Amino acid sequence: MPQALENRGRLWGTADRLPGMPNRALSFGATAETYERFRPGYPAELIDMVMAYAGDPVRTALEIGAGTGKATRLFAWRGIAVTATDPDAAMLAELRKHVPTDVRTERAAFEDLRPGEKYGLVYAAAALHWTEPEGRWSRMAALLEPGGVFASFGGPLRLTDPAVEEAVRTVRAPFLESDEIPSPDGTPPEHAMQWPGTELQQSRWFTEVRQSVVERRCTMSASDYLGHLSTISAYLVLPASERAEVFSRIGRVLPEAVGMNGAITVHLARRCHEQ
Repeated sequence: MPQALENRGRLWGTADRLPGMPNRALSFGATAETYERFRPGYPAELIDMVMAYAGDPVRTALEIGAGTGKATRLFAWRGIAVTATDPDAAMLAELRKHVPTDVRTERAAFEDLRPGEKYGLVYAAAALHWTEPEGRWSRMAALLEPGGVFASFGGPLRLTDPAVEEAVRTVRAPFLESDEIPSPDGTPPEHAMQWPGTELQQSRWFTEVRQSVVERRCTMSASDYLGHLSTISAYLVLPASERAEVFSRIGRVLPEAVGMNGAITVHLARRCHEQ
């Protein structure tokens, strides 16, 4: 088992938690450097899609759950003034190592952000599912300029070889039925519109809801794949002994090179002008 996997699974202590945040949402800080190393970044095609949807130039953006800044740097490198927020101080500390110095940071959960400055873009990269459902879209709208854009994007990395996927599922089963986050509103995977598009379509605050997919494939070593798993919340909240055992079992069924499909589902919507 790689060194990066050792002693990485503790949760934040009570003093470090922000009120109302679930354990899984706050399980990443102890692995901030590992998260940065093993989580894939986002392709330029993604920001091209967001900018094309926006139409007018986007000058300011607010990021929800910025983590180590995998998406932050993509938008900041395009000259957008980004304010990156995250409830985890360790994640923000790691983020500051990788983004331009003019990126502003704020340690806060989405629910703790207070309306004030309005942004041309508010976005969440693989983080929206950690926000509270109640009042989600009215809070989001309060942070956006009229006509401003909301974007949510992300998706799990999945094994491309069915035989390897089945082998991993089998050895993982005694510990976890699945290591993915289920749809927050229960939308089945075969449904044409996925969450959060389903909620955005019902919200009086947003219009022009669009769903797209950006393909992303990669190959990583077995060791790096285990490193990636060590940043997944489902494993981070397991007891240390169980986490070590499941990683050991998974490692024994992996090939040397692991093919991955990390398709990114993108949801875009526009803040209504009149409310």
